[in-house]
Amino acid sequence: MKVLKSQLITCLIACVLISSIQVNANSNTINLKLNVHAEQFVKLGLELGQYDKDYVDAYLGPKEWMDHAKKNPRSKEQLAIDISALLKTLKSLKINDDKLAIRHKSLYRNVRAMDVRIRMVNGEKFSFADEARLIYDAVLPKYDFNQFDEALVAIDTLIPGDGPLHERVDAFKETFSIPSALVSQVVDTAIAECRKRSAKYIAMPKNERFTLEYVKDKSWGGYNWYQGDNKSLMQINQDFPMPIGKAIVLGCHEGYPGHHVWNVMIENNLFKANDWVEFSIKPLFSPYGLIAEGSANYGVKLAFPDQQKIDYERDILFPLANLDPEKADALDALNKLTRKLSHARTATAQLYLDGKITKDETIAQLQKYSLISKERATHGIRFIEQYRAYVLNYNLGMDIVASYVERQGDTEEARWQAFENMLSELSTASDMVE
Repeated sequence: MKVLKSQLITCLIACVLISSIQVNANSNTINLKLNVHAEQFVKLGLELGQYDKDYVDAYLGPKEWMDHAKKNPRSKEQLAIDISALLKTLKSLKINDDKLAIRHKSLYRNVRAMDVRIRMVNGEKFSFADEARLIYDAVLPKYDFNQFDEALVAIDTLIPGDGPLHERVDAFKETFSIPSALVSQVVDTAIAECRKRSAKYIAMPKNERFTLEYVKDKSWGGYNWYQGDNKSLMQINQDFPMPIGKAIVLGCHEGYPGHHVWNVMIENNLFKANDWVEFSIKPLFSPYGLIAEGSANYGVKLAFPDQQKIDYERDILFPLANLDPEKADALDALNKLTRKLSHARTATAQLYLDGKITKDETIAQLQKYSLISKERATHGIRFIEQYRAYVLNYNLGMDIVASYVERQGDTEEARWQAFENMLSELSTASDMVE
């Protein structure tokens, strides 16, 4: 009896070992397949970038791949065929390993977004809502302009006077512009503070760094061009005077804990640590665009919770910019009300891109709900035309990120930890909403 029992145990152990070997072998096989498909994705993306100039936001992979894409890109039609084939292949893969399943899902959603972009390059039309779903993995809320109008009523009470409300608000905001000669000093101070607050919770490589440049004639206010090796090039557009409140926003959004931190983590935690080649390319039009912009915008609130942003501006930045600190509370009151209008830009972009309002009507609506001059509204429509549904990532993206992070805990430490985890855990919008 004891012999039989011993034999049974030996048999069970052998079965478990064989099963484990089979699982590991299967995982290795799947990982090798994903490596092949990931390389296909990167090379297809680099070639798509030859036709879709905004598609490749950053690239950290082999130089010869980029050289080949520039010299010998497939035709737009062949790219569409090959991207579609890769999408079907990924969809048919069955993954049992949890870590590889996360990798597979991420790769599939990136290829799905790439499939939409090449179809758009080839002339296919997508609704704004379909772009949101297929590229950014997001479901748009139903926008109610009556709610935006209610916010305008409250702002009208706060900024009384004659003339259109957007002109009054624009004139009021102009009084908070940083003198051009002081912009660099104010921005440097703001970035340093953002960096210090982020470093308290998120450890970065010792050689992380950035270069800051001031540019003009861009459709955006700021941009982070990730260079690899833990380095970013941050550019700030100076087409218009910079409002005092923008310095902290730019420092957090483009830098810490925003785009710069996110890119450093993607490079080190996914591309290098796992040797996942798909993260050598950063497509702008991808479900991670929502995570990137949403986390960068939420990073301002995370680094400066409650009243800390306006307090820091009043105590430090207003004096640096030779602005009256006594006016900080009035600006804060306006900012709190205008946040209720943040989705109006996306709602307007949706109407315009879906052909339901004209360009002139769009400019007028941007003036009304963004409370800006016609010149700024005309500048703003350039962004919508260039980047299309990407605009939703700033407001809807922030809402999704904020809700997700704040569900993880109500202390600063818990939220910073949840934020850091989110940056490289490969969740996208549909994984994060309740």
